[in-house]
Amino acid sequence: MITKYRYNFDFFKWIKKTELVELNEINPEDDPVRPELDNNFRTANGRKIFGLKYNNEIEGVVCIAFTNDLPATVKELDLMSVIEEDSKIAIAYTLWSLKKGAGKKIMKELLKYMKENNNIDSIMTLSPLTPMATHYHIRNGAKLIKINPTTQNFEYRI
Repeated sequence: MITKYRYNFDFFKWIKKTELVELNEINPEDDPVRPELDNNFRTANGRKIFGLKYNNEIEGVVCIAFTNDLPATVKELDLMSVIEEDSKIAIAYTLWSLKKGAGKKIMKELLKYMKENNNIDSIMTLSPLTPMATHYHIRNGAKLIKINPTTQNFEYRI
């Protein structure tokens, strides 16, 4: 008689032990979306870098800018960025994960952070016009707001 092999590993168990942390810097070359943006850009004018931490390792990263209008390009984002307290909109302009499930979890944690620490009721994105970006945001509950020549904006409601 052949016994069936049972795979008991809970693939996503690690997610419950993660935390959202603010980072001072990252390696821009790790960013598959916008590797051309250096750490100075990512932390200037009130912009922030957040990581999803698990066992002292960063499993996902999201970079946020605070604005009062919705940008269509990275150049507009740069010009519109203000400090967090003076803003109405949080813009996630790059997000990536190193482990399956980390992308969804970091957005969930970011929404929770914004709800607890700001008067912001949604997070908007400045995403590339790619099927992968579209699929990711729609699958994670975002609503498509606008399609620009080279980017698209989605909204995550808090």
